[in-house]
Amino acid sequence: MGEHKKWTVAIDGPAGAGKSTVARKVAERLGLLYIDTGAMYRALTWKALRRGILPAAAATAGSGGAVPGLAWNTQALVKMARESSIRLAPGPQGVRVWVDGEECTEEIRSPQVSAWVSQVAAVPEVRRLLVRQQQAMARGGGVVMDGRDIGTVVLPHADRKFYLTATVEERARRRQADLAAQGHEVSRAEVEQWIRQRDQQDSQRQEGPLALAADAILVDSTGKTVEEVVDSIVRQCREEV
Repeated sequence: MGEHKKWTVAIDGPAGAGKSTVARKVAERLGLLYIDTGAMYRALTWKALRRGILPAAAATAGSGGAVPGLAWNTQALVKMARESSIRLAPGPQGVRVWVDGEECTEEIRSPQVSAWVSQVAAVPEVRRLLVRQQQAMARGGGVVMDGRDIGTVVLPHADRKFYLTATVEERARRRQADLAAQGHEVSRAEVEQWIRQRDQQDSQRQEGPLALAADAILVDSTGKTVEEVVDSIVRQCREEV
């Protein structure tokens, strides 16, 4: 792949597959910048909840499951997105996130944000706005970027593309553990339901749907440690085409 400082690595996959953790560690191993695109959508979702653009009642029992039929103002969301400033920076536990100068690193991982983020990310105008920002961040190379449509839409010419997945049961177990660490007690059944719903929303949206790029390498992390997955991706990144 040539000089690794200029590489672009795309890592896509469904909710709970471990993309953020793996992508961050891959970036560290290769000396590249990690860009968490999901955090950008979560940051806008968090701000929209605070402003009342999205109804906070959308989260049920902490599961992240959106209540159907609740009205929300798409135009207000798009206007807010255009006026918002999102900043990402490396942190000890991952990426730190700021919106309009206010840090929201922990808040964007709440069940309330999880309840809405897929629907916010499905709004075409919001998605196009953030995709342009993400492409600008990656200009010149030297990045590892994870999301749902990185290899297909954001970085279609990435040097390496990976699609990281795992069984629904494995992803639910990880998500439940993450929520418990944040102080949210949620049943495994609720988390599995949310993941299945999120998979359906992400795969069926019109703009930038979750999809396996034709030239992506499929990586199944079921039953594997984070380090095993990272080792596999780093090894394949370093292999010459």
